[in-house]
Parts: sequence; structure tokens; C-alpha cells
Amino acid sequence: MAAAFLRHYAGDRVVVRSAGSMPASEVNPAVVEAMSELGIELSDAVPKELSDGAVLASDVVITMGCGDACPIYPGRRYLDWELEDPAGKTTEEIRPIRDEISRRVAALIEELVE
Repeated sequence: MAAAFLRHYAGDRVVVRSAGSMPASEVNPAVVEAMSELGIELSDAVPKELSDGAVLASDVVITMGCGDACPIYPGRRYLDWELEDPAGKTTEEIRPIRDEISRRVAALIEELVE
């Protein structure tokens, strides 16, 4: 959701990479539905594993509770956003998580693209 919001809000002003330390085989259908309510399509999204290369190519790395599973490299800015995991939740339960991610992404864009 964070990557989708970042692409949606920032457009080509930032390069977005999305990956997880333990990606699922597919994007949670309830997340797809919650995002489509806002006009953001994720139906073609494919979860990817977080690689060292993706981290090394990034200036800012946002983690969401991956702990020791996330590669750490000097010179990168890390933000760990502690958020409820949407796995196994309904669309109704995901909406507040979605909205909090949206708020954090909007604040980050303001900070990065000043």
C-alpha cells in the first residue's frame, strides 16, 4: 500500500521500489479492494522479496516490522513504520491501516520533495 500511495502522490518525482522480507504469493485481495476504493489499482501487483540490491539503490528504506530480516547498509535512511499487518483482515478492517499509511506517505513526500 505504501508503494502504491507513493507512486500515486509523487508520480515521477521519486523512484519507488516495493518488496518484503517474507512476501506472500499474491497481494491480499482485501487490500486490492481497499485501495481500489480510492482509485488505486493493485490487481496486477506481484509481491517481491526484498533484495540487497533494492536497498543499496535506495536513499530511504521504509520497513514495517521486518526486524533483523531487513538488510541494513550505511548511508541509507531507515524508517520503521509500526503498523498493524493487514494479512487475514477484511476490507473494513484494512481501511484504517490504509488511511494511516496514506497519511504517513503524504507527510514523507512533503519532507522529501520540498
